[in-house]
Amino acid sequence: MLRISLLLTRGRTGALVAIVCAVLGGSAFLTATGVLAESGLRSHLPVERLAGTDVVVAARQSVAQDEDLAEPLPERAPVPARLVALLAALPGVASSAGDVGLPAAVIGRDGTVIDAGDPRTAGHGWSSRTLPGPASVHGVPPAGPGDVALDAATAARAGVRPGDRVTVVAAGRRAGYRVSAVVGGRPGVYFGDAVAARLAGRDTGPKRGTVDLIALRAAPGTDPGALAGRVRRALRADGHGDLTVATGGARGDVEEPGAATGRTVLFALAGSIAGVVLMIVGFVVAGALSVSIAGQRRDLALLRAVGATPRQVRRLIAAQTGVVALLPLPFGVALGYVLAGRFGGLLAAHGVIPDGLPLSWSPLPAVAAFLLLSLAVRVSALSAAFRMSRMPATEAVAESRAEPREPSAVRSGIGLLLIAAAMTMGAVPLFLRTAEATVATGSAGLLAVIGLGLAGPNLVRHGSGALLRRLPRRTSPTTWLAVSNGHGYALRVGGAVTALGMAVAFTLSYALTQTTLMAATTRQAKDATRADATVTAPALGGVSSGLADEIRATPGVAAAVPVDTTTVLWPHLEDGAKTVASYRALVTGPDAPAVLDLGRRGGDLSRLTGAAIAVSTITARVRGAGVGDRVTVILGDGTRAAAQVVATYDRSLGFGDVVVSRDLAAGHTTTGLAGRVLVRAAPGQDATVRRSLAALAAREPGVQVDDVRGGVEKTPAPPEVWVNVVVLAVLLGYVLLAVANRLAAAAAQRRDEFTALRLVGATPRQIVAMVRREAALVAVAAIGAGVALSAVPLALLGVGFLGRPWAAGPLWLLPAAAGTVVLIAWLATELPVRGALRAAPADVLAQRT
Repeated sequence: MLRISLLLTRGRTGALVAIVCAVLGGSAFLTATGVLAESGLRSHLPVERLAGTDVVVAARQSVAQDEDLAEPLPERAPVPARLVALLAALPGVASSAGDVGLPAAVIGRDGTVIDAGDPRTAGHGWSSRTLPGPASVHGVPPAGPGDVALDAATAARAGVRPGDRVTVVAAGRRAGYRVSAVVGGRPGVYFGDAVAARLAGRDTGPKRGTVDLIALRAAPGTDPGALAGRVRRALRADGHGDLTVATGGARGDVEEPGAATGRTVLFALAGSIAGVVLMIVGFVVAGALSVSIAGQRRDLALLRAVGATPRQVRRLIAAQTGVVALLPLPFGVALGYVLAGRFGGLLAAHGVIPDGLPLSWSPLPAVAAFLLLSLAVRVSALSAAFRMSRMPATEAVAESRAEPREPSAVRSGIGLLLIAAAMTMGAVPLFLRTAEATVATGSAGLLAVIGLGLAGPNLVRHGSGALLRRLPRRTSPTTWLAVSNGHGYALRVGGAVTALGMAVAFTLSYALTQTTLMAATTRQAKDATRADATVTAPALGGVSSGLADEIRATPGVAAAVPVDTTTVLWPHLEDGAKTVASYRALVTGPDAPAVLDLGRRGGDLSRLTGAAIAVSTITARVRGAGVGDRVTVILGDGTRAAAQVVATYDRSLGFGDVVVSRDLAAGHTTTGLAGRVLVRAAPGQDATVRRSLAALAAREPGVQVDDVRGGVEKTPAPPEVWVNVVVLAVLLGYVLLAVANRLAAAAAQRRDEFTALRLVGATPRQIVAMVRREAALVAVAAIGAGVALSAVPLALLGVGFLGRPWAAGPLWLLPAAAGTVVLIAWLATELPVRGALRAAPADVLAQRT
């Protein structure tokens, strides 16, 4: 059986190359996606600041759901400080330290900010100095509120030694400190434990009596795993069994709260890409196999005529395609691991995942890619050979020279229904004007492409038939033959049109969806912004309330409003299961209307005081929350809070679906500082205010002043946009390469047809002209189909997000896509045809006998 299968492949190099390319690219994509998915489940940040500890206790940085992955928390959740002493008394504990992080930065003698680590959490208590491991200490521990210790690198850049004075901005407060010690090891600014607790707000407010984490060092001879078990039992007995106890590599996740978010994003991204990749890979592989099997119809028909059973024919095809598909799999898997590494670096460079989050490397993605592709190849091969294997031998021989006269009506009907469903799905942005609603536009494009794949042959047959009937009498023979071939070989032509049309629809749908969302977000932010300038201090970890008060008191300033961003989780029941919805949230106060016009639709934004929130109209409708209702939300650090909805608004794309009052968010963010201050000048005072703010920035190290409106106009694309663009480009490259191989294989298999034309008097030049016209018809049909399938969802997206029936995006995108399709259709047919015409008709006939 295997020998016969391999003998059937002789003379069909083009079809085999198409299969090899399809499997090679498919295995690479599936392996890379598997690596990302596995990394989202298993990877950990490297242990750095906590390398000197054995067991770390921290609050869970996620909220569990019944039927989904836990939702990560972006803000550091606190741990009761009294547990430090409780755990220190356990057997096998050599030392126990409660770590507190706070915004801190050192100011050099020349007024520049010196990097001492992440400015949001660079400050710590003195007891945290040994968490990275043993380190040298030159000097004495900080004894009072005016003492500070620096790491050796920061002290050297600041030019200070023990006993010198240095300026430090801690928790937004600038003051002079005496350097009491210089500590070796990782960067950091160390205060006395009591001073650090006070600066971090651990003596009052919601975080009173808490620490960020508890680090334990095991006594000599104590196994960290056994110690972790004792810690868990002690915590359960004390009523804190929900805390996380980390050892080994899991300690790296505790260092950075964003690690859980990064892993969740990585897994979700892999999951969203996997669906598209699987569909495209299956489509490309099935297309390549259909071309290969179509070229063997004569041989398969002869096998049926000499007594081969339908089952034997199907086994023959399955064995043949299995052997051919196995050859490129190892190379594709190796390429997939390389591709995963590149993609992981891209995600880290654009801030989608934390820098330093490693990918997990194991054989599992390779095994998954092997199994999925083997299944896809086998199913595609059996499906392509099913009809030929079941028809009577005489009919099989007759049909080996021509396609079925009528494509399947059932298949065409299902395809048209899918296209209609896709157009209906594209209407979602008319009712839900959120970033999530744009997913429906991309999904509608994919669903429409599937429908085109099913209905394409019938559409091509009817369209070419209508064109054939309307050709003028003076039409050249080459043109008439080109149109007639499209009508007579609808399955072959329909497959080419579908493949190229998918590339056009995929490009337009995904690219213009992203650009339209960016345009709508920028427009909303521009329309809502009433401020003239924004003041930030990223090098200091944020803007303090004292600086905001100083700006507010500046002559000519009409309003200065601190704002920040966080995440709010909304718990609810979905089909009886407990779940949470995650919303990007804006933190501000009752003075927000002075600098922002959020498009209020109900209530009063000036009531954003105390336990109050405002929600977008869409969120209010989805969650069933109206003005005046009291709802339960989960703040960014996992604290549940009962809040009252005081207003609803429209402009959620630029600012988030929830607005949280500063009072409610106080003590529940990692830094406790505002991300920026929006400043509006009084009428006629623009120049005065700008000069005052420029003087403030020159006087206060680390403070930056920017033009708000210019910043809105030049808002950088979100990281996920770049990720989608890269994924789109790579997938399109794979699709176009596979389509080119498929077209080339189909053209090379038409030698008998070209030989018959030459025997009745056609010249090679006429045959090439005919093929060019066929390629032109395929390209025009593919471009028209791709544009038609994407036009309706994109028009509905434009109406919903921009108020106009067209999407926003670069004007060159459609011509570029059309030009690429025309070029591929021409090259992939012209070159193989010229090669097929080199042999004399007599030689071709001799090879067939």
